[in-house]
Amino acid sequence: MMVTNPLPPLLDHLPPSMMQSVKILPKNERLILFTRHSLREPSDKNGFASYALPLTVNGRVLARAWGRWLATHLDYSMDVDSISSPIGRCIDTAILMQEGAGIARQISHQSLLVEPGSLVVEPEQVGEIFKQIGALNFINRFLARDLVGTKLPEQGGLDILRLFYEHQPKHGHLLLAVSHDTLLSAFLAVVMGVEKIDWNDWLKMMEGTFLWFDDKPFEQAKVHFIWRGTEYQRQLSELLDKDLLGKK
Repeated sequence: MMVTNPLPPLLDHLPPSMMQSVKILPKNERLILFTRHSLREPSDKNGFASYALPLTVNGRVLARAWGRWLATHLDYSMDVDSISSPIGRCIDTAILMQEGAGIARQISHQSLLVEPGSLVVEPEQVGEIFKQIGALNFINRFLARDLVGTKLPEQGGLDILRLFYEHQPKHGHLLLAVSHDTLLSAFLAVVMGVEKIDWNDWLKMMEGTFLWFDDKPFEQAKVHFIWRGTEYQRQLSELLDKDLLGKK
């Protein structure tokens, strides 16, 4: 798909990678946009973002404008129920994107799209470590299987993939899934087979990945995904095998 129309000023804060990805979207798939929430209020002096932090005024404008742009320019219907982290700024991002697209559908709150959920299983153990080492070091230790109180990386990735697989829209439709930067960064590293990331890999606000599955049973399917203008694919059986090996 070629995108030649210039972006309106309302989308000035949209990460350029999103338009790079839009340009190569396939046609008539069961498409999912897995995205970080829109612009939020600043985190505290230590860089930790409370779940209570809301979207900024610009963040609300951006989410609505991005939803309107997608509904206007893509050959996909967004008239689909959305899924979201239960945290307010994610729910608001989904609501505003729906409003921009001219729809009002149900938004299902999914515990796997927030922590504890897809990565963390024992928050009491993990929380203090996260505060001590910061988000990037936390994700890299997670990927290295060097953290107590967390799932194996492949299990975390598979749990999210199965959630998406079970919520696939009809062909020619786009499902919106809104979450957080740490979770998305870890998920992308797992499905790409990357063992370590740096800040250049970290998701910006309102940045995400488009993905879809083969029309096959989950264990036999490939996940296809577009990240920063490049298409990738991963056989789910590879993650399943690695997950089983990691549990032995």
